[in-house]
Amino acid sequence: MKQTNFIITSAAFVIVIAGMKVASTILIPFLLAAFITILTLPTLLFLNKKGFPKGISVFIIILLLIFLGGTLSTLLGTSISGFSSRIPFYTEQITNRINWLIELISGFGFKIPKSTMNEYFDPGTAIQIIGNTLSGLRSVLTNTFLIILTVLFLLMEVSEIPTKIKKAFPNSSDLFKSIKSFFEGFNRYLVIKTATSIFTGIFIFLWLYFIGIDFPILWGLLAFILNFVPNVGSILAAIPAVLLAIIQFGFLKALFVVIGFLIVNIGLGGLLEPRFLGRGLGLSPLVVFLSLVFWGWVLGPVGMLLSVPLTMILKIALENNSNTKWIAIIIGSDK
Repeated sequence: MKQTNFIITSAAFVIVIAGMKVASTILIPFLLAAFITILTLPTLLFLNKKGFPKGISVFIIILLLIFLGGTLSTLLGTSISGFSSRIPFYTEQITNRINWLIELISGFGFKIPKSTMNEYFDPGTAIQIIGNTLSGLRSVLTNTFLIILTVLFLLMEVSEIPTKIKKAFPNSSDLFKSIKSFFEGFNRYLVIKTATSIFTGIFIFLWLYFIGIDFPILWGLLAFILNFVPNVGSILAAIPAVLLAIIQFGFLKALFVVIGFLIVNIGLGGLLEPRFLGRGLGLSPLVVFLSLVFWGWVLGPVGMLLSVPLTMILKIALENNSNTKWIAIIIGSDK
């Protein structure tokens, strides 16, 4: 009987995930809205404690989101357009750099045919991949109005959610405790992650600005956004900046760019975030990494951004089913 239930549950899980992948274009704005709602919930509660009516509090938060979203969209849109217009120039420059490197290596007696290098590494493709990724990021921002509108309705309803859960599951106090624990832990996660992401973005912007890398605002914003992606986000943020430094100035200044990313990521991500991700959210580091890959496959870059909260929701669901509770124990942290 247990084996049958497990097979049915596994089949249902596969069907749900397949449906999420097919409906990703619809799900992504909603998931981002839910993410932003949780992020702004402490502000809403703070305003309510200060005596502001719920409607006024929500209105203040929405105005703030419109300002921040508009500013982010403008800065990213302008920088991405400027970068895209210079892709042909960057492609030519990196080809020249590679040819120079091949000639340098050949001077030491190692013969590398240029045709072989071009066969395995196309600089134009590498630059175009970066441009396409940035364009995909800009396309997410085109749903800003829908996202903010969804946040508005979620914030208006959020205070009634605990009551609805208790009415819907009157005999499941453990479920309510699990959900409450999730939101408390996730809020702590967001506070630390947002603070470190802001500092990372500002540091990278200033570092690249003084080095003289093109579009430092773009790479600072990219570092801020990708810092929400566990484990590999900082690496992904560094790749285009380092590549651009090689194109502009050569390998020496590219080394300084690498040093800048190492300073901020070892100082913050290496000391603070792993401990919090491993203990505060009750997930093992291996599960955090695997969830990054899995949700990135299902929902794309936004799935990577939301991999931790989505996995936490899944863990809560597994914990409250006697047939799947063992899975929640396995993927949890033993701390």
